[in-house]
Amino acid sequence: MPFDGLVLSSVCNELENKLAGGRIERVYQPGKVELQILIYKPGSRSRLLLSADPQNARVHLTSAPAANPAHPPLFCMVLRKHLEGGRIVSFHQPGLERLLVIKVDSRDELGFPAEKHLICEIMGRHSNIILYDPATKTVVDGIKRYSHAVSRFREILPGRPYLFPPAQDKLDPLALDEEQFRRACLEANLNTPLPQVLQRRFAGLSTISCREIIYRAGLSPDMLLDQCGDYEFRVIWDAFHRIFVGAGQGNFANSLATGKKGEPLDFAALELSHLGSGNKHGEMNALLDCFFTAKSNQERLDREKRTINSLLNKKTTRLDKKLNLYSRDYDDTAGAEKHQVYGELLTANLYRLQKGRLLVTLENYQEEDLPLVDIPLDAALTPVENAQAYFKKYNKAKRKRRALTALIKQAREELDYLEGIKAAVDYATEQNELQEIRQELAEQGYLKRPLPQKRSKKKKEKQRPRPHTFVSDDGFPLFVGKNNKQNDYLTMKMAQAEDIWLHAKDIPGAHVIIRTEGKDIPAATLLQAAGLAALFSQAGKSKSVPIDYTQRKYVRKPKGARPGMVIYERQKTIMAEPDEDLPDRLSGTRGQVPRPRAGH
Repeated sequence: MPFDGLVLSSVCNELENKLAGGRIERVYQPGKVELQILIYKPGSRSRLLLSADPQNARVHLTSAPAANPAHPPLFCMVLRKHLEGGRIVSFHQPGLERLLVIKVDSRDELGFPAEKHLICEIMGRHSNIILYDPATKTVVDGIKRYSHAVSRFREILPGRPYLFPPAQDKLDPLALDEEQFRRACLEANLNTPLPQVLQRRFAGLSTISCREIIYRAGLSPDMLLDQCGDYEFRVIWDAFHRIFVGAGQGNFANSLATGKKGEPLDFAALELSHLGSGNKHGEMNALLDCFFTAKSNQERLDREKRTINSLLNKKTTRLDKKLNLYSRDYDDTAGAEKHQVYGELLTANLYRLQKGRLLVTLENYQEEDLPLVDIPLDAALTPVENAQAYFKKYNKAKRKRRALTALIKQAREELDYLEGIKAAVDYATEQNELQEIRQELAEQGYLKRPLPQKRSKKKKEKQRPRPHTFVSDDGFPLFVGKNNKQNDYLTMKMAQAEDIWLHAKDIPGAHVIIRTEGKDIPAATLLQAAGLAALFSQAGKSKSVPIDYTQRKYVRKPKGARPGMVIYERQKTIMAEPDEDLPDRLSGTRGQVPRPRAGH
C-alpha cells in the first residue's frame, strides 16, 4: 500500500485542477483521526477525505459518506470555526514529500480576511492533520496533539510554533542529473538490493515503485548494488529519469493492480508493468477511493468474522468440556450390568446366605462353565436387602446412562451445528451474509436479539436471503446457500421437486441446487455443482470431498430442527474436488433469485 510522494503528487495535481477556488461547505470528523470536507464549486460538490490513521494515512476524493458521531469532536469544531465558508486557494506539496498543504482564505472572529493552512502529514504512525496560522506561524490545533514528552523535535499543541517534520536524508529526484544520481546510489551499502537503494536514497518512492523502475531497466530486483557497472547505472537512470520527467510535467500513469477476482491489491502513480496484466487506470483519486473502500470493507468483514468466531469458539469450548464430562460419567456406568448379575445371583441363593457376611462366592449360572463370582456384601443388611441394593445401583446407573446418552447426543448435535456456522463464517464474502448469520444466532439464543422493528413490504423483500447464483457450462442455473438462512430458503422455498439437491456428505456446508426444468442433467453440470458443494463446505481445503445428491422432493426438514438441518433419502454419492476458481469460471451473479414456489 505505497502512498508515496509520487502518489501524493498525482493526487495534489488532480485536487488543484478540480477544487482550487472551491468553497468549504462543511467539515465532518467521522473517525478519531479522519476528516471529510464537503467542497462546493459551481456545478459540482466534492467530498475530500483526509486520514491520519497509522496504517491507512491518505488524502483523496471519495464518493462514500461516512457515519458521523452525534457530537462532533473538538478538532472538528475548531475546523468548522476557521474553515467553513472559506475558499480554497491552492493545494501544495513541498517537493516529493508526503506532505500536503491546503491553503484556505477565510475570515477571523471579527470578519477580517485570514488565511489558514490545513496541513496533512502522511508518515505512517507519525501521520497528522494540523490547522496552521501563517500570520502567527503557530499551530491552531492538530487531530493528534503531543508535546516534547512524546517528540523531542517539535510539539503539536495550540499556540506552539509549527515546524515541518524532520527532513529525511533523501534527494529530490526532480533536481538530479545522471552523475548526481550515480553518486547518490554509490553512497549506499554495496550489498543492498537495487530497489532498496532507490527507496532509501531518493524521495517520493515506495518499494513497489522502485521494483517497477528496476524491472523497466531490464534488471533483476534481487540484483545487488555491488553487481552494477556503467551499463546497469545507465539503464536504471533512463527508467528513473523518464518517470520523473513525466511527474514534473504533471503526467502520471496512475494504476491500480488487481487480483484474479478483480480485488484491488496495490496502487502507484506509474504503470505497474512488473505485476503483469490486471491493472486499472484512471484518476489517482478515483483509484485510491476504490482501493481503500475495498480495503475498509474487507477489514470490516474480517473484524465481524473475528467477533462471531470468538463467540462460537467460546461456545464450542464449553461444549467440548461438557462432552468430556458426560463421556467420563458415562464410562463410570460401565459396570451397571455387573450389579444386575450380582442382584440376580443373590436372589437365586437367598436360602444359602445369612446376615452378617462381608463376602460370598457363588456360581454364575448365567454362563456355561458356571464360574465362581465373589460378591461383596454389607454385613448390616440382610441377603434380600443386599440384593435390592445391587438392583438399585443397577437401575440408577441405567437411568444415568440413558440421561447421559441424550445429553451427549444433544451436545454433539449442537457442536455440529456451531461447526457448521463457523464454516459459513469462514467462506462469507459479504457483510449481509454475516448479518444473516448474526440474525440466526440471535434467533437461536446465542446472541441478544435486537428490538423488533416494523418493516415495510419492500424492506422485507430486500432482507430476504439471497443465495448465490451461478450458471454451469451446459447452461443450467446453480444456486448455493452459503449459510443456514440461505440454505433453508433455497431448499425449502426456492427449489422445485425435480431439482437436484447436493450437500457434502456428513460435513457442515452449503446446500446446492441444480435447476433442472424437467431436463436430464449432464455429468459435467453435476460435477460442477458438486465442486461448489465441496468448496463451500467445512472440507473446502481438502483434495477430495464426498458429495451426496438426490432430487429435492426426497429432502425434508424435521419439525423443530435447527436452521439448515434436513434429512434426505435415495441419495447417491460422488467425489468432488474443491476448486477456488470455479465460482468465477461459472460467471455467477448475485441477486438474480427466482421467486419462491407457490404454497410456501
